[in-house]
Amino acid sequence: MRASSSERPTSIKDIARAAGVAHSTVSRALRGSPSVRPETAVKIRRHAEEMGYKPSAIARSLVTRKTQTIGVIVSSIGDPFNGQVVNGIEEVAHQNGYSLMLANARTDPDRVISVVRSFQERRVEGILVTASRVGALYTPLISEMQVPIVLLNNRQEGKFVHSVTIDNFKAGCQATRHLIELGHTRISYIGDRLGFQSNIERFAGYQQALSEAGITFRPELVAHGDGRPKGGMQAMCNLLATPERPTAVFCYNDMSSLGALHAAKSRQVRVPKDLSVVGFDDMFFAPYLQPPLTTIRQPKCGMGKRAMELLLDLLAGKKPEKVVMIQGKLLVRSSTAPPEGKK
Repeated sequence: MRASSSERPTSIKDIARAAGVAHSTVSRALRGSPSVRPETAVKIRRHAEEMGYKPSAIARSLVTRKTQTIGVIVSSIGDPFNGQVVNGIEEVAHQNGYSLMLANARTDPDRVISVVRSFQERRVEGILVTASRVGALYTPLISEMQVPIVLLNNRQEGKFVHSVTIDNFKAGCQATRHLIELGHTRISYIGDRLGFQSNIERFAGYQQALSEAGITFRPELVAHGDGRPKGGMQAMCNLLATPERPTAVFCYNDMSSLGALHAAKSRQVRVPKDLSVVGFDDMFFAPYLQPPLTTIRQPKCGMGKRAMELLLDLLAGKKPEKVVMIQGKLLVRSSTAPPEGKK
């Protein structure tokens, strides 16, 4: 007889009484142990089904020492980039019987420590980190748990650490070459002042493309924001105030590009006629801006899926490559054009 919703859940001891066997026999039968006679196992499973028995994940984890739980650390739950990455992670996790424990680090040191301790208490089997600054500063702390760690868009050394990242250097070259091919020579870079590895690599790609084209690198054409619209706006305002302002700008990310476009509009600088703008990420809003934004597409959901697949390989005892490199794709839209006089 199936237990009603108002009654306590059916336990292994209840099934043992109904089947007339020891509760240890029930436990072995439900785990599929060959030590239980087939006819006894069939009887036990029939009683379990009739009584509405649902195995406890907590009890099962005590026996198997596996919680089927993955910890995910993001810098901001509200960031649309993180949202798409986590969607990819969750899809693969669900397909493989894992659940996620999501933590918002907000790059706060005390909060990161609290998150890691919480993961330890709940015995997560692996950790995925989408927050670049968390990956850079707290990997040694996270490594103390001795569980597999996969970083997204960041690379750090460590025995338990692997990473999935876009080829930032190559993408930075690609974005800058696009502007050079249009005829621009006064090309600015708006970076991120927080010191992320992704910014260092994209900036290096920008410099490499200039060098290949024989264009002298000019430090005054470089400004730094904070990866958000406000920082990008201030950086673009500073660049537009220079005596010889740029005709094009490559921004660290699309959020910075939003600020750059706003700064240009507020100063009556026409995009792309007076200023070409290239972003990075291809966020959902990029095609809907005015003008639509030329940008480097990161396969955000795909990166999340690949990171979870890599973690599953590690949990299965496999030895995958330490760094999985994914290529970005330049999407040319209407925010870039040849400079005046070169059409």
